[in-house]
Amino acid sequence: MSLALVQSRALLGLQAPAVTVEVHLANGLPSFTLVGLAEVEVKEARERVRSALQNAGLEFPHNKRITVNLAPADLPKDSGRFDLPIAMGILAASGQVDAARLAGFEFAGELSLSGELRPVRGALATSLALQTQQVTSCLVLPPGSAEEAALVPDARVVRATHLLDVVRAFLPPGSAQGGDADVPNDGWTPLRATPMAAHHGGPDMADVKGQASAKRALEIAAAGGHSVLMAGPPGSGKSMLAHRFAGLLPAMTVQEALESAAIASLAGRFDPGAWGQRPTGSPHHTASAVALVGGGSPPRPGEISLAHNGVLFLDELPEFPRAALEALREPLETGHITIARAAQRADYPARFQLIAAMNPCPCGFQGSPLRACRCTPDQVSRYQAKLSGPLLDRIDLHFEVPALPAEQLVKAPAGEGSASIRARVEAARSRAVARQGKPNQALQGQEIDAHVLLADTAAAFLSTAAARLGWSARSTHRALKVARTVADLAGSETTEVSHVAEAVQYRRVLRAPA
Repeated sequence: MSLALVQSRALLGLQAPAVTVEVHLANGLPSFTLVGLAEVEVKEARERVRSALQNAGLEFPHNKRITVNLAPADLPKDSGRFDLPIAMGILAASGQVDAARLAGFEFAGELSLSGELRPVRGALATSLALQTQQVTSCLVLPPGSAEEAALVPDARVVRATHLLDVVRAFLPPGSAQGGDADVPNDGWTPLRATPMAAHHGGPDMADVKGQASAKRALEIAAAGGHSVLMAGPPGSGKSMLAHRFAGLLPAMTVQEALESAAIASLAGRFDPGAWGQRPTGSPHHTASAVALVGGGSPPRPGEISLAHNGVLFLDELPEFPRAALEALREPLETGHITIARAAQRADYPARFQLIAAMNPCPCGFQGSPLRACRCTPDQVSRYQAKLSGPLLDRIDLHFEVPALPAEQLVKAPAGEGSASIRARVEAARSRAVARQGKPNQALQGQEIDAHVLLADTAAAFLSTAAARLGWSARSTHRALKVARTVADLAGSETTEVSHVAEAVQYRRVLRAPA
């Protein structure tokens, strides 16, 4: 009887729990049994591994009873990431590779029938989890996945292109070809971490002519990390402004970039060309609540998590399903989402900046000087009522984007570029971080009292405004945080009346029909 142990990793949210692939070869009726709460794609590994070993010229123990256990048994396993560790376990148990030399290595990869290694999702999340858990194992991954995992600083990653490349590195001592995992060859290549470069590409805010008040509001939102709701007629420039908003945000830190890229890797949407660039998600208004916040079995990240440390643009906000919009309440407050199912529970970060856009009425032209609105008051009320009060309460800045006459658009010069606006945003954000260690939007409870530094006259002004406008405590606190951001943009140590006054005008209630 022979037993071999090979280490691998499963995926559960951003965690990567360790999985030990135990392979036992015994005499008896030939069979290949795989146990350990494996999904269908994992159980199909039996046929892929069998064919890969045979086509690679390796020996498959046909006359043995093969039992493969993926421990722990109560942890669900999915995807084809266990093909490579299962194959290595069979080879180690049958003596074709040195089982003792597998210690210190962790394997993941899908096998083709020819033995080629195919990439798997979640490689970057796995590498980041190993760094967080301070595990020093070396990851052996296929091309594509290995480059992702190597983005984590100080990660130990080897890229292998074929099963035979892995086998050559772990041949038993005294074999004809020899084997040394420390010696690179054509298909076995240790990788080094790729340094992150600053990304500020994409469309420029200079493309937007006019709309000075809307640009000012977006500058405040970028400086403080605030959420935004834009209302205006069709064609006024709401989508143009939203798609250029990410260019106003400060450059990502390495840790932020790793977190965002790890979530994209889990969803199989990681783009190496966008490494270090803040993500901008723009789901269609027919997206379901599960698509927005995540879900499924096993739980997958949704659009709010894929936009972590970036921007989530929801165009035509009232047209989204009510359940999808209401599911945004908790993530807007907490910055993370917990997906609980009967068998599993997964936590994903979701600290995104919401940029939402809507028309003021069903036809879109209420209050527009260019075209008359043909909606009845009842239609306007029903349309605006699609957005609940609790959701609107959680959006920091509400403002209008008016339609501009054609002559102003034709003759107007180019607007201010994203680079100059971003410079002011970075200066204001650095003041906030130096003072309190986080953006203003993230202030909670007593932190607001300690860091807003509200002048007495400004406090009196805000109290009067909140009483007259019927604000909730949440609305008042959010106005305070916006006022603190306005003060940071002005370079003021304290929050004065002028800063509060500008913040108050951004807590506008949707205009009721006449």
